[in-house]
Amino acid sequence: MDLRSETVQRILSKYKFHDVLVGELKKIHNIYPGMKPSTGTYTFSDGTQKDLLKLTGNIPVQYEGRSYNFPIQLWLMDSFPFAPPICLLRPTPNMVIRESKHVDARGRVYLPGLHNWDYPKSSVVGLLGEMTGKFEEDPPLSAKTTGDNKDPHELLAFVSNLQINDGGIRHHDLPINKVSVIGGGDLGMATAMSILSKCKVDKLIFIDVAESSTKGGSTDLEIFSLPKVEVSRDMSASAGSRVVVVTANAWSSEQSYVSVVQTNVNLYRGIIPNLARLSPNAVMLIASQPVDIMAHVAWRQSGLPPTRVIGAGCNLDSERLGHILDINLNTHRPAWVIGELSDNKVPVMSNTGLSSSVQPEISAGSSSTKPLLDRAFDMMKNRGQRSWSVGLSVADITNSVLTDKKKTHSVSTLAQGWGGIGAEVFLSLPCIMGSGGSTRLAGVSLGQEEDSKLRDSVASLSNLMSQLRI
Repeated sequence: MDLRSETVQRILSKYKFHDVLVGELKKIHNIYPGMKPSTGTYTFSDGTQKDLLKLTGNIPVQYEGRSYNFPIQLWLMDSFPFAPPICLLRPTPNMVIRESKHVDARGRVYLPGLHNWDYPKSSVVGLLGEMTGKFEEDPPLSAKTTGDNKDPHELLAFVSNLQINDGGIRHHDLPINKVSVIGGGDLGMATAMSILSKCKVDKLIFIDVAESSTKGGSTDLEIFSLPKVEVSRDMSASAGSRVVVVTANAWSSEQSYVSVVQTNVNLYRGIIPNLARLSPNAVMLIASQPVDIMAHVAWRQSGLPPTRVIGAGCNLDSERLGHILDINLNTHRPAWVIGELSDNKVPVMSNTGLSSSVQPEISAGSSSTKPLLDRAFDMMKNRGQRSWSVGLSVADITNSVLTDKKKTHSVSTLAQGWGGIGAEVFLSLPCIMGSGGSTRLAGVSLGQEEDSKLRDSVASLSNLMSQLRI
């Protein structure tokens, strides 16, 4: 495997785990020498692009006594091998994709090994072996035929109207404002009602998760037949959503905190990959607890770019903080609460006014702003996060996505690379929210106290994530 070209070396240098990646590529070459590395610009569904490494080649598949070569392409995210590759079929012009539980109409491949990716237990070599086995059971490609209902001209016309990207098909039709809320209970109900009140939606899907300890409420929605609301117990009803909100929790009676959180992780394993497959262009908004951990888990399990998997995080606290500063303290500048949703969260302020047309920027802590923030933060104490208040916060974020509002929210997002954070953790940070997901504001140097709190959160979240089986 030749990795010496200047282009490949330039892209490789951008990978977070460069040495580990090179080792994995050598292992792949030893078993699958036909998989050739190259570079390319990967276009995500939100239109953002990134230069990445990809592996392209054929895998041999035996079917009914004959051997076939199926062309595939694996895009390696810049956090590989700790994040799974995105696997795609790349059919030649004389091939037709056959949909199955492992391959969708766009040619994206879904396998248990991808959903349960856990490096170093997981590897591309193992993934390709699993792919071969599944394809031998149910081949995902077939030759084009002119048989009944298989006019190749019609098929070509259909294919030409599709745009294949990282997991989405873009039709020329305008998207409908469809939102799905996954998980019943008080929070699910509060979220659904808040979205109906706050957002202009064409359809809201409410799905009770049978395994969730927060189930309930869907029967009442069915009884009163709310307009635009569809109650379902089938996850496929969420297909084509622009926003998917997950409120489900599955708390167990385990004694240790890690074991309790693991039950929620196990619940997610059964629903998150399906939700991402059914709505590959959606923004996934997590409200389950602990929100920073569960948003991280959802990102790892979904295979979606980090810009489109966020947690409700400190958005509610941020809205409260801004209100207090504006109304009570007459300080008309945006402010947010950042960090872990715990006692370690810290307030920060923008250096622009509320009415400014300039994109807000976080200002470094100063002798003038810190007393104001500390006073406002103190006034926020004893304000709990009740279901209805969290539901309103989630609805506000949802509205920013549906309307492409470009409002800055403090949401739980991948914090790696922000403010010198090297670990792969999710923390609440100020992010501009729009139809394509989140865009972080640039990091700044925080005061010693605030920086110490963030570092403590990074350490504790990293420790907990390392103990979970995702």
